[in-house]
Amino acid sequence: MTVQAIALITITDRETLSTYRDKAAEALARHGGSLIVVDPDPQVLEAAGEKPDIAALMSFPNLESARAWREDPDLAATHALRNKGGKSTIVMLPG
Repeated sequence: MTVQAIALITITDRETLSTYRDKAAEALARHGGSLIVVDPDPQVLEAAGEKPDIAALMSFPNLESARAWREDPDLAATHALRNKGGKSTIVMLPG
């Protein structure tokens, strides 16, 4: 079953996050994932905390693929770039 994930990112280091963005699509594809849409200025209807600077909707073939993307040791450096470049929350949305 296809699942989506939404990533909400508050930028802390634009240069590092730009480097991450250059690698993100390839890292997703490694586990069958893809970007559906990225919004660099998301409109927030309600927030418990600060407004994210970026929202990205991703798709994966299944939950296992999404977890494999996040837990792949070969992608640790790529995920580290995202976490250095911003504070992110990634939430799975089963389809």
